Amino acid sequence: MSNVKLAVVFYSMGGTNYQLAKWAEEGAKEVGAEVKVLKVQELAPDSIIAGNDVWKATVEATKDVPIATSDDLEWADAIIFSVPTRFGNMPSQLKQFLDIQGGLWASGKTINKVVSAMTSAQNSHGGQEATLLSLYTSMMHWGAIIATPGYTDPIIFGAGGNPYGTSVTVGQDGKMIEDVQAAVKHQAKRTVTVAEWVKKANQ
Repeated sequence: MSNVKLAVVFYSMGGTNYQLAKWAEEGAKEVGAEVKVLKVQELAPDSIIAGNDVWKATVEATKDVPIATSDDLEWADAIIFSVPTRFGNMPSQLKQFLDIQGGLWASGKTINKVVSAMTSAQNSHGGQEATLLSLYTSMMHWGAIIATPGYTDPIIFGAGGNPYGTSVTVGQDGKMIEDVQAAVKHQAKRTVTVAEWVKKANQ
């Protein structure tokens, strides 16, 4: 069984990325990883959230999920991020979280963290790949080891075929169009496996 500690860090406005995070948790636990599911701090004003029933419901559904901190990142051997795309980039909520990790980065504590990422958008060409690449750029600066799913399992093709990380299209009804649960769990297991290799190499 794995001795890897995994932080699954998400931002979710409509619930999709919260669900992806929970599936990643399931997959990682199936191979014995210790997992924390964490959300990043919401930045939008309460007045804006209150005017959107879906957003408000997601805030309520995730109210007991702990907010991610620098200590959580330091604790983790591996990190999976799950966020929606915003104009082909990560949302500002995650960007701020990454931007305030300067102390962790400067002390060398982001080096060799194994990272992977997932995303969602409202159409199949809504910037999913660009969002993942924008996030991975930050990870390169961290000295992290990026563990993408690539085409390591045929399940990737059935989930849309994104080698950068699981991505899903969300219809106007708020439901996921692709069936990505198995791909998410595979990506989580692969991330844990790579983190195991890194831990063994550093022992």
